[in-house]
Amino acid sequence: MTTTQATGSTGLPSDDHRHIDLRPRRSTMAAGRTALWALILRDLLVLRKHLAEFVIRTIVQPFLLCFVFLYVFPKIGQGIGGGGGRGAESDFATVLVPGVVGISILFQGVQSVALTMAQEFGYTREIEDRVQAPCPIWLVAMAKVLSGAVQGAISAVIVLPIASVVHAEGVEAHLNLHWWIILTMVPLACVAMASLGLLLGTTFEPRNIGLMFGFVVLPVTFLGGTYYQWTRLAPVKVGGWHWLQTVVLVNPLIYVNEGMRAAFTDASHMHLYVVYPVLIGFTALFLGVGLRNFRKRVLS
Repeated sequence: MTTTQATGSTGLPSDDHRHIDLRPRRSTMAAGRTALWALILRDLLVLRKHLAEFVIRTIVQPFLLCFVFLYVFPKIGQGIGGGGGRGAESDFATVLVPGVVGISILFQGVQSVALTMAQEFGYTREIEDRVQAPCPIWLVAMAKVLSGAVQGAISAVIVLPIASVVHAEGVEAHLNLHWWIILTMVPLACVAMASLGLLLGTTFEPRNIGLMFGFVVLPVTFLGGTYYQWTRLAPVKVGGWHWLQTVVLVNPLIYVNEGMRAAFTDASHMHLYVVYPVLIGFTALFLGVGLRNFRKRVLS
């Protein structure tokens, strides 16, 4: 093709070239959304292929907690709930069931995000395949958080009915579903715990992942209000200082479990105007530090 044919007799681009130049192109934001959705779908596809493993992993700990505390202990006459008979045991069941849902969300965040990320940052450096997606590095980390949050929500759906029916005769968890709290609190808790998983997964080296459970996950679990209400900790004090009730406020799980009690029961709980803002603050903190750590680990 000659120059005249390519540009036209007037020296302007020909019709064919104008058509190519004016073709609409996908924006960077649209490309990022597509890549994010593809990364989330990939994780969910892997979850579907290992669904049986996911379900077993999800229900074992909650089932054992409810089986031991709400079935075995009442059967053998070992006092639970202050030793006040079946009524006190039912009150304890009402407190425990939402706590079991809360720790299932926590463990899904840790297992689906932190453990997976530790593996991908390990010797094989599988994370390098992820960051080649046509999107910013931080969006890759957000895909892990969102897929972990989805798994946390699925675990809550699985655990709640199981935990509410595993109990001895005469022991009953008094549940009352408050749907507006459920539809806001459960997604927020899932994102918060998945963000915690991102922070832990990018902070601990793969070889030190066992320390994460011993020094972080275990204390968070036992001091997170799974077996008791925050409002009932006031008698634990030194002088006039309710020290335990104060110290546990740095634990994000206490707000998750108190929110679950507000969502699923009529039991006393921390005020929701405290729970929501603090959980949002923890989520922002975990995401901010986790995304920064993720970028450093990827680029190192």
